[in-house]
Amino acid sequence: MFQIHFSLLSKTKALEHEIDTFHDKLIDASMTFSKAVKTYLNEQHSDDFKKYSKQIKRIEHEADKLRRNIENSLYSYNLLPDLRADVLKLVENLDKVINKIEEITYMFYAECPEIPEEYKSNFKELSKLSSDCAENMCKASRAFFRDLTTLRDYSQKVYFIEHESDICCRKMLEDIFASSRSLAEKLQLRQFVDGIANIADEAEDFIDQLLIFAIKRDI
Repeated sequence: MFQIHFSLLSKTKALEHEIDTFHDKLIDASMTFSKAVKTYLNEQHSDDFKKYSKQIKRIEHEADKLRRNIENSLYSYNLLPDLRADVLKLVENLDKVINKIEEITYMFYAECPEIPEEYKSNFKELSKLSSDCAENMCKASRAFFRDLTTLRDYSQKVYFIEHESDICCRKMLEDIFASSRSLAEKLQLRQFVDGIANIADEAEDFIDQLLIFAIKRDI
């Protein structure tokens, strides 16, 4: 299964470059997100956290411009309609992950939540898992366009990491709601736990779809 060794868009080098750059933006966003959350937990609203937050916003803005360029380019080339639709859907769903990363980072920036000391290590672990999940999702997506032989490896990593993030998320929520903190504090903490975990969920959903598209390409 998945024996394709050539670039899916090899005849449209400009479009291939745009999609490559889009993948780069997503990896940058996921890695910066992990740094941003770790910095917030250590320093709260420090200058370093603000720097990472602005960096993610800039990446998200640049990715939006790239997505629109890719969508326009797809209609400029003589691609099969089915292939064009698949690529459009994949790019839109990759963009959702970047948007989710920017959204949760802004939540930290705007709400300045007070994260109790006993939950900080779990928040760091969960954000790292979600970041790793998004990064491997991106590598799987790049493999779809370049070499399907490595697609399954990266996809399996996403499934494994997402499962680990589920375990971490559930444990955190159980601990939070078993605590003596006020309901308002519990609900705010849950909002941030769910927001971070949703990045991994979006990555898993993307992989589900990506594997279906890969099977179509392999037929």
